[in-house]
Amino acid sequence: MYITITAQKLGGDYSQSSVDFVAYLEKENQGLEQDDVEHFFNQYGDEIKAKEVVKEIDGNTAKLKKKEPKFYSITINPSQSELRNLQYNSEDLKRYTRALMTDYAKSFNREINGKPITVDNIKYFAKIEHQRKFKGTDRQVRENQPFATKILQLKQAIRKIEQGQLEGDTKQMKSDILKLEADAPHQQNGKRIVQGMKKEGNQSHIHIIVSRKDTSNSVSLSPGSKYKASEVMMNGKLVKRGFDRDAFFTKAEGTFDKTFGYKRNYVESYKSKKDFVKNPKLYFTTLLGLPASEKAVAFKMLSKSGVPMASIPTSQVQLALKTIRYLKRGVEVAIKSSSIGI
Repeated sequence: MYITITAQKLGGDYSQSSVDFVAYLEKENQGLEQDDVEHFFNQYGDEIKAKEVVKEIDGNTAKLKKKEPKFYSITINPSQSELRNLQYNSEDLKRYTRALMTDYAKSFNREINGKPITVDNIKYFAKIEHQRKFKGTDRQVRENQPFATKILQLKQAIRKIEQGQLEGDTKQMKSDILKLEADAPHQQNGKRIVQGMKKEGNQSHIHIIVSRKDTSNSVSLSPGSKYKASEVMMNGKLVKRGFDRDAFFTKAEGTFDKTFGYKRNYVESYKSKKDFVKNPKLYFTTLLGLPASEKAVAFKMLSKSGVPMASIPTSQVQLALKTIRYLKRGVEVAIKSSSIGI
């Protein structure tokens, strides 16, 4: 599970409307039959139209300044392993989203009218998408890049030869291009993986747009608050503030596992990410101490994420700091992937 929370991003000043973001979330519906369309939904409603989402989010921004975000985006990216555990893909993801947003509300260290925040105080709309495209930062695209560069150079040379600006054997160059295409390490359906190519397999994920203000349009709720959980005196009153992201990520993972009976491996857990960041030696020691069957699954997950498995120590003695430093870069990339991170 990989979950991100980001503030509305639109340059210097924040846009006064969510219309562009909502339109972006509608991209997969273009050209689909009505029965195949994925609608927006929230805690209690389904089949919510895009224009209603824009109206609700844009109309809930009282007293927010131009340089303050009007909404936040939460993206939930289940791994392939997690998705395989679902019976009814879209309906199960809707059910999980509603449970997740209950966890989201509980992660605020705030009160409204003397009562803890609940999901009824949160104005949000969610959308399920089923496609993903390879990005330039994806490992497959990066590792194919040297081949892409040589192919581009050859194509440019061929064009110059055909225009009479250069001399050379275009037939041989075209043959070289075909060989480079085939030799690129990462292929999908017989084609070299490039930026913008659709990823195969189940790529279902969830986008959530959540208003910065509560449902009454009177209280500002920021999941990006730098205050984890604290109290401060404001106008002579002791006020709670903050959003506990750590608690939210932990709850999100636990809710998925409980809801769908998912048996989570150590390397795909939120705890493993924290162990890796704070104490790499503990991370690798725990990994090596897993039961044989769990360790085999863990190594398989790491291998798919691009970690150099041949270099992972096989005993506690080999677990030297030098080895950890060498592996750290590979695991850092893997732990950010949707297969093993939150």
